[in-house]
Amino acid sequence: MTPSVGNPLLQGLPLLGDLPPLDGASVLVRVDFNVPLDSSESGTPTVSDDFRIRAALPTLRYLLERGARVTACTHLGRPDGVPDARWDMTPVRERLAELAPQVQLLDNLRFDAGECANDPAFVDKLVNSHDAYVNDAFGVSHRAHASVVGPPKYLPSAAGLLLQREVDVLGGLLGEPQRPFVAVVGGAKVTDKLGVLAKLLDRVDALLVGGGMAFTFLAAAGHDVGSSMVDHDRIGECAALLAGGARILLPSDIVALEPGATFGCGCDQGEVLITGDDIPKGWVGLDIGPATIQAYAEVIAGAGTVLWNGPMGVFEDDRFCAGTTGVAHAVADCAGFTVVGGGDSAAAVDSLGIEDQIDFISTGGGASLELLEHGDLPGLAALRGAVNAPGESTRPVHGRHAS
Repeated sequence: MTPSVGNPLLQGLPLLGDLPPLDGASVLVRVDFNVPLDSSESGTPTVSDDFRIRAALPTLRYLLERGARVTACTHLGRPDGVPDARWDMTPVRERLAELAPQVQLLDNLRFDAGECANDPAFVDKLVNSHDAYVNDAFGVSHRAHASVVGPPKYLPSAAGLLLQREVDVLGGLLGEPQRPFVAVVGGAKVTDKLGVLAKLLDRVDALLVGGGMAFTFLAAAGHDVGSSMVDHDRIGECAALLAGGARILLPSDIVALEPGATFGCGCDQGEVLITGDDIPKGWVGLDIGPATIQAYAEVIAGAGTVLWNGPMGVFEDDRFCAGTTGVAHAVADCAGFTVVGGGDSAAAVDSLGIEDQIDFISTGGGASLELLEHGDLPGLAALRGAVNAPGESTRPVHGRHAS
């Protein structure tokens, strides 16, 4: 899928070609290098998965090749507005130096409380001495944080190549995707996804539900779910979606764990049982069963477009990973256009080594859902208001372009 001129989400969005001449310019690039870290035997943290760093390289190289001086900025982890040694940027900076040695990387943005608070003083500190701004951090563009929405108020700005691609592909799902359009949605909490589910049901030909959120739907359909995760406050909303006439597929069999047993990475306690869509009292459903995997795979195989977001079970526990693995392989084998919506789904694809068989893997799980639900993001809206945005009037700017 190539960038679509008619994609409404790209209309008015300044792209890299809309920036002023870059030769000698200082460019601030908001990237999403919130990458997982591992500690070596010596206790020194290292980047264990550099996918997000590599994803930003095309934009960084575009700027460097045109003579720009590039400074990248990102958050890492969840420090509470103060420096925290656990989230020091050193391992990220070292990996970036191997891939793009000419790029400078600022300290963790969230070491300053002004980042999450969108403090104008922090924005001013970020843009000071820079001539242009590029947002290539789709994964945080649903956050109205200082580094995301602040700089376009003052600097000529643009969407980076990664952000542009994310908007183009996901925006295409809101337009005219190839039919049948199948969405596979899992994950733990139904509350987080009810809005996007309602939006998707207006567009998809089939919605396949898995993960912990499936049990609220099963309860809404009148099934016994044992001690499985259920959001009782959302049963009515799930029932309304089921009654709406759209094609929603729920699990027909469940992999459940006996009462009182533990689960998760490295656990092997307790009896595991494959049940139907009613679960015995006290048992906990933790994955979709083999019949459901087969049924979902058959629907996916016939799709023209597939969107997958969220695991089908507790896939970090080997006893409950078959559903996620089965769906991942079905998506990879699908001849249609396939999109994985970031987060745990992307991690599962990566762990299975099948990322090359997926047409597009988003770098932002939460951002992709927000975009599909609301049709826009704060970071995109901010770029459309930049001084150089197509159709925008001139505004005062910082840097060498200021009068």
